[in-house]
Amino acid sequence: MTAVEAIESEQLSVADFVGDIERLELIFEGWEETPRGVALAYGRAIEALNGEALRRLVSALKRDPAALKAMKAAVTDDVVYGVLRRHNIVKPSLTERVETALESIRPMLASHGGDVELVSIAPPAIQVRFVGSCDGCPASALTFHAGVKKAVEDACPEITEILQVKGSSNGHADGATLRFISPFTNGTNGHWHYAAHLSEIPDGGIKVQILEGEKIFLSRRGSIVTCFENACAHLGLALDDGEVADGTITCPFHHFRYDLMTGECLTAPAVQLHPHAVRVIGSRVEVRLAK
Repeated sequence: MTAVEAIESEQLSVADFVGDIERLELIFEGWEETPRGVALAYGRAIEALNGEALRRLVSALKRDPAALKAMKAAVTDDVVYGVLRRHNIVKPSLTERVETALESIRPMLASHGGDVELVSIAPPAIQVRFVGSCDGCPASALTFHAGVKKAVEDACPEITEILQVKGSSNGHADGATLRFISPFTNGTNGHWHYAAHLSEIPDGGIKVQILEGEKIFLSRRGSIVTCFENACAHLGLALDDGEVADGTITCPFHHFRYDLMTGECLTAPAVQLHPHAVRVIGSRVEVRLAK
């Protein structure tokens, strides 16, 4: 289910929409230069039109105090805020500025196998947590004061108290941070199950396995992972021995080809592979099976 198809049933997050956009961009990358250029130009034209319409709408709403109040309340929604920020219609929020400050020191932390994440914001205070090798490191106090604290104070002078907290993040015992969650997550229920270590899935390839009695296969492109039922949409035959090349898998029996990022059947567009939700936490790949 795409964001467009699901929006009537429930509200989606920015991550859901971004996931769909990223999947489309991956498809565009496989196109020849001319059609890819046309698609990108079309997207830019639509974005420019939407941006101008939003700017005029906001300008009109600002003239009415009641409308202005309602608009400020609406901007607290992450999707509304994300779109308005995209068009530079609203100023960056405190959360965005704090995250930008933390992002500026992440390369330094990553060089030592560590990271920092924002735990909470309650002005004038925030809480942050070190993860990876920075958690418990003897030099973490120096890193905190010379790196994290200074970066946040410089970017957000209204934050006067920066607290370092201990413990795992995102509810995961290893303290790993969420790196990727698939757009197929929307509308699925049930528990997340550990499926594999990220390195166990070949980049550009697949990993076939049985998870909680379900036959599945995982595919990876960088840190983006997808999971589908191991069954061709044609006759339900296993895809284990299918040829994997250029982001597609071909059924070894009747040669139906599928896009590994979307599950779309390139041979018969009316059908597609059955997806399962995926998330990558640190190096853990977890799957939520769609029953």
